[in-house]
Amino acid sequence: MENRSTAFFVNGGAGRVLSSIPAFEAYEKDHPEDDFIIVCEGGMDMFMGHPTLHDRCYDNWHKDLFHDKVKNRNCVSLEPYRVWEYYNQKANLSQAFDIQMSNKGPRKLDRPSMNLSSVEYAEGVSMVKEVKEKSAKQRVVVFQPYGRSTQPVGDALVDQGGRSFHPDDVVKIVKKLQAKYGVIVMSEYPADFQAMGCPDKVAQPENAPLRFWGGIIAASDCFLGCDSVGQHMAYALQTPAVVCVGATFPENVSYEDNERFQVLDVAPDRRQYDPIRISMEDAIQRKNDGIMKLDDKAISDVIKEIDKKIASANGRA
Repeated sequence: MENRSTAFFVNGGAGRVLSSIPAFEAYEKDHPEDDFIIVCEGGMDMFMGHPTLHDRCYDNWHKDLFHDKVKNRNCVSLEPYRVWEYYNQKANLSQAFDIQMSNKGPRKLDRPSMNLSSVEYAEGVSMVKEVKEKSAKQRVVVFQPYGRSTQPVGDALVDQGGRSFHPDDVVKIVKKLQAKYGVIVMSEYPADFQAMGCPDKVAQPENAPLRFWGGIIAASDCFLGCDSVGQHMAYALQTPAVVCVGATFPENVSYEDNERFQVLDVAPDRRQYDPIRISMEDAIQRKNDGIMKLDDKAISDVIKEIDKKIASANGRA
C-alpha cells in the first residue's frame, strides 16, 4: 500500500483549535516522514506565527487546495469529543487530539503556544494601560462570562448548555471586581453595567479579533472565565486565571494541574456528561440548564481566588 502523507481537518471553536496545537507538535516530532498539512475549517487564527505549524496550515477556501494539497494525501477529520478517553474524563482536549493522531493513549503534552506579533502584544498593552488610567486601578482583570453556546432570547442571554455565567451573576462579579481592579469584559454581547448598578464604566472592546484579545489577556494581571476560548489563551500565554466550570468536566476542558490556574467546579454533583457531537440528548441539556448559577458565597470565592492569583503573581503570596 502506498505510504501517503496526511491532511488533518480541524473544525470547531477557537478554544479547541488552540488546544490541538500540542498534539500537532507531538505528531510533527514523532512522524518526521509525514509531510502533513492542517486544513483549518474555522480559520487559521490560532496557528498564525507558529514556527513550524503555520506553514502547514490552509483555510478550507484556499485556492486549488484540493488539487494541490489534499488529493495525494489521506484525509483525517479530527473530533476529540468522540475519543473514549475524553468522554470518560481520562483525557483533556489536547490529549484527545493526540490520541486520534498518534494512538498512544493519554500522555503529557506541552501547553499550547500562541505566538503574538509585536503589534498584537503592543495593542494589548495599550488597552490594559488605558483601563488602568481610566479606572485608577493598578491591576486589570479580563472577564469572559459567556461561551459560544450563549444566545440572546428576547432581552435575555441564555446558555442552555450550562457553560456560561448567569447574566445576573456577571453584574455582581463585575461590581465586586471594580472595588479593586480595572475590568475588561470579553464578550460579543456588550452591556450597560453602570445602568445595572456597577460604579464605573466597563471596557468592552466590540468586534475585536481574537488575536487582539490574546494581546489583552497577555498584558492583564488575571483572567476570569468559563469554558471558552479565553481560558485556553490565558493558559497558552501564561496569564494567571480563575476558571469556573459547570456542565463540562474540568478534566476535559481546563487545566487543574497548572499552578497559574484555579479551576472552580461549581456543580460537581449535579451535572451529567453532555455527549456533544456524538448524540443530541435534550434531557441531558435540560438537566444541566442553569447549573452555572452562583450563590453569594460562590461569587465571593471567585473574587478571593482572583485576589490570590494576582497577589501570587506579584510576589505578595
